[in-house]
Amino acid sequence: MRRKLLIILTSMLFVAMLSACGSFKPANVNNLCSVLADEDWYEAAIDSQEKWGTPIHVQLAIMHQESKFKGDVRPPRKWYLGFIPGPRPSNAYGYAQALESTWDAYIKSSGNWGADRDDFDDAIDFIGWYTATSHRKLGISKWDAKAQYLAYHEGWGGYQRKTYNQKGWLLKVADKVHKRALSYSTQYKGCRTQLEADKGWF
Repeated sequence: MRRKLLIILTSMLFVAMLSACGSFKPANVNNLCSVLADEDWYEAAIDSQEKWGTPIHVQLAIMHQESKFKGDVRPPRKWYLGFIPGPRPSNAYGYAQALESTWDAYIKSSGNWGADRDDFDDAIDFIGWYTATSHRKLGISKWDAKAQYLAYHEGWGGYQRKTYNQKGWLLKVADKVHKRALSYSTQYKGCRTQLEADKGWF
């Protein structure tokens, strides 16, 4: 009986530890150094940058705009009469707010089978893949956070048709992403050495 109880308690502790490992939340989402304080997140961001060529500060500026680094975010529902839940505007989900169809295309293209939209490592890799594809298809610089975000939001076809020109609010949001990328870049320069040193311990 005691052995059985010990096994159960050990299993519960193991599950709790796994949950804790996956529940990192940045103390300050407006500071790139805080966002990358978890060594696993930093390593995932570095891996995506090296794999796809899009700088960390651009990838994270897009993710900030999409989810504020919350892994279980969905677009808000419409409500009728204040209490009747209606449909969501899209099936976007996760850190990158990726649509199911685009996520499926990413998996097939990248070979990242089993990738989950609520996993930071997979989501940052998705953003790297998407921005690299925007560069290849549309010629958008991987360093151009504003244009990259417009293509990210409107899709490659929408960007080619310049649908964003009819959406003044979206152009303002893209400007915000651009400014955040610049801010993140400056912050990264100030903490990169420390992040690398911390990463070396693991």
